[in-house]
Amino acid sequence: MLVATRAFSATLAALLLVSNAAHAAPARVDAARHDAALDILKKSIGYRTVIGAGNVPAYAAYLKDVLVAAGYASDDVRIEPSGETAALTARYRGADPQLKPILLIGHMDVVEAKREDWERDPFVAVVENGYVYGRGSVDNKFDVSMMVATLVHLKQSGWKPRRDVILALSGDEETSMTTTRKLAAQFKDSAEFALNGDAGGGLLSEEGKPVFYGIQAGEKTYVDFTLTVTNPGGHSSRPSKTNAIDQLARALTRIGDYEFPVLTNELTRAYFKTSAPNTPGAAGEAMRRYVANPQDASAIAALSADPEYVGQLRTTCVPTMLSGGHAENALPQRATANVNCRILPGTSVASVRETLTKLAADPAVKITASADDSAESKISPLRPDVMAAVERSIHAQYKGLAIIPSMSAGATDGKHFRENGVPTYGISGLFMKGSDDFSHGLNERAPVAAIDGALAHWESVLRDLAKR
Repeated sequence: MLVATRAFSATLAALLLVSNAAHAAPARVDAARHDAALDILKKSIGYRTVIGAGNVPAYAAYLKDVLVAAGYASDDVRIEPSGETAALTARYRGADPQLKPILLIGHMDVVEAKREDWERDPFVAVVENGYVYGRGSVDNKFDVSMMVATLVHLKQSGWKPRRDVILALSGDEETSMTTTRKLAAQFKDSAEFALNGDAGGGLLSEEGKPVFYGIQAGEKTYVDFTLTVTNPGGHSSRPSKTNAIDQLARALTRIGDYEFPVLTNELTRAYFKTSAPNTPGAAGEAMRRYVANPQDASAIAALSADPEYVGQLRTTCVPTMLSGGHAENALPQRATANVNCRILPGTSVASVRETLTKLAADPAVKITASADDSAESKISPLRPDVMAAVERSIHAQYKGLAIIPSMSAGATDGKHFRENGVPTYGISGLFMKGSDDFSHGLNERAPVAAIDGALAHWESVLRDLAKR
């Protein structure tokens, strides 16, 4: 639906220093386990789970077969149809049913891919030059496959968690998120927390060295506001002071010039505090000064001037589309613009609409939103147990690697789980180079070398957290 939110930008990769700690090799698992996980990923790519194709239920049935074959009771793996798509839940029963379960979330659907545009068939997995090519190989079938493979391995090994672990996969995250909302409502306030395979993850330098690991604990609210001005129009040879394009242009100029206030919360403080020691030059120095004093105007100005960091400081609203007029020789009867906003957690859509209305300063400019005014994203508290489990897992592979809490500018299923009282943490097991990330784009691919580390990561985190 939106830009793939687990991706890390190449700009940030260039800014962050590679950790000075010893670079331990990524974890290795036995060949049979590696091959089984790769097979799940390849078969997953083969299901064309795009909107309208109706293949999500078939993919869910395949995953159910994999889990049941590993020893899960058929009744504990459920497929819930929803129109042409579906959701899947699989319960790994723990020793104490009174404890709240841990959720593993991700999505089975993918964005469309046209065969004529790709070098290879996007829905036939190809392993070539160290990569698995195919739509969804990263977003999100890599971590879905690694989570399923890990649950298979743990079941076959006889592991008994203390609390239930529930796999909860949506079927339309890239579009309407209807199944996401149903799953989030199903587990409203009843889960201890959720671990999201569709966010977070590790960044490698272009030389293949680990740069940092990101754990996502919040997302901005994505909203499009439509600004509309309508006039009676008339002949262009008889202009008046009232002109729909002029009015809209003046409103957009005021909106474009405006900076929303800086808001500081636990997540943004942790992001800049952890990033500062790993960021060279002026940006790192500005981060250090901001952490020391969140009111430091010069530090805020320096970070705000960088597109990489401004979104971590404040709500942003930018005009992205413009349309107006109906004839070259007529006064415009209508002019419209789209203003795209990424709203910080804790800020409502209604308050941003109110700000835009004040900035437009013209009652003729009508403003409508793509989301309900009450919509407001939340952040998940940086739980010590989750942070420690992730740290132990990542540092077992890359000793001393920086682990950076982050907030996504887009949206994943995690947004709805947070809204329903389930703290959610993006902890993808995938390490990859920024230049290798083609999520939502042509020739999407995942590095085969990332599989072992991802399997070790999910096993380590689950063994650690589900025993508590």
